[in-house]
Amino acid sequence: MPRRPIPEFNRPCRFRAASASLLILAVFTLASCGTKEAKVLPEKAVNVQVETVQTRSLRPFIEAIGTLKAFEQVVVSSEIEGILRTANVEEGSFVSKGAVLAAVDDRDYASELRRVEFALKQAEATLVNAKAEHGRKETLYREELVTKQQFDDVATRLAVADAEVERSKAALAIAKERYAKTRILAPMAAWVSEKKISQGEYVRNGTPLYSLVQIDPLKLLFTVSEKDIGRLKVGQDVQFRVDAYPDREFTGKVSILYPTLDERTRSLMVEARAANPQRLLKPGLFTKVILYTAEARQTVVVPVTAILYEGKKLKVFIVEGDRARETIIQVGNKYDDAMEVTDGLRGGETLVVAGQQNLSEGAKLNVAR
Repeated sequence: MPRRPIPEFNRPCRFRAASASLLILAVFTLASCGTKEAKVLPEKAVNVQVETVQTRSLRPFIEAIGTLKAFEQVVVSSEIEGILRTANVEEGSFVSKGAVLAAVDDRDYASELRRVEFALKQAEATLVNAKAEHGRKETLYREELVTKQQFDDVATRLAVADAEVERSKAALAIAKERYAKTRILAPMAAWVSEKKISQGEYVRNGTPLYSLVQIDPLKLLFTVSEKDIGRLKVGQDVQFRVDAYPDREFTGKVSILYPTLDERTRSLMVEARAANPQRLLKPGLFTKVILYTAEARQTVVVPVTAILYEGKKLKVFIVEGDRARETIIQVGNKYDDAMEVTDGLRGGETLVVAGQQNLSEGAKLNVAR
């Protein structure tokens, strides 16, 4: 059977199919050549600076804000009535214990004192006579020369005379006390912070005259967070500063731990006693307090700038060979520009202190010398 001739119109289609096959082959060939010729790029190293993790002898502490208060503060008042004869002590003056602050006119009180003294002398004289008479009548009564009624009358007069002497003695004590109170005395060695009256004024029992404050020592009051109260005890050292003397440090010791927490702030009030011999410190000054909770100990520290914060997680990078290793740490107190590390580092490690922001776990390092 003779072969059928291929129609002329199929030739271009076959030609196009063959061309497409050659083109695909050429593409695969070029791709294969390109793969063989591609070069592996070198890993880029991150430039960093490093330091050795240090261990220092440091004292653990708690920071707080406090206020200075007068050690003692009293208002001196009059305990009697009368015209104020003298009131010569002024604000800012220092007074010793027992010093005269003011005096009330004492003429009426002195007159009453003399009257009571005279009454006592009369009562004592009457008692002497009553005792003598009682002695005589007692002898006569034993000899049955006087009746029992007469003897009882003498005994009664003796008892009355004795009671009158005791009453007069009590009245004399009161008169002396009232006379003594015409001189208003300082109850303690202190400074006069306020003068509330003037000479010539009429004062009554309870009229305030002076405010006195004791400023050596001073009370230092501050609060400590609930989480730290387990570290507190009486006698711990306190160091504090005030804005008035920024270059000076003052010291004290914890004297009182208050028995209850403030429910609103969840904090405990602490009181320390601070000496103030030069009287530089004043009640009312705000203070920046450091409370030392233990003796000095070996502490691992790192620069604050070396720490990276990732949410609540704190981390640093340690150098191992030429690679970076991410290390999670726990921190404690801050000492100037250094931070205490309580967990995660032991000291002696090589720590990245600059360039750590560009690092990830296992990154290659180029340590700057």
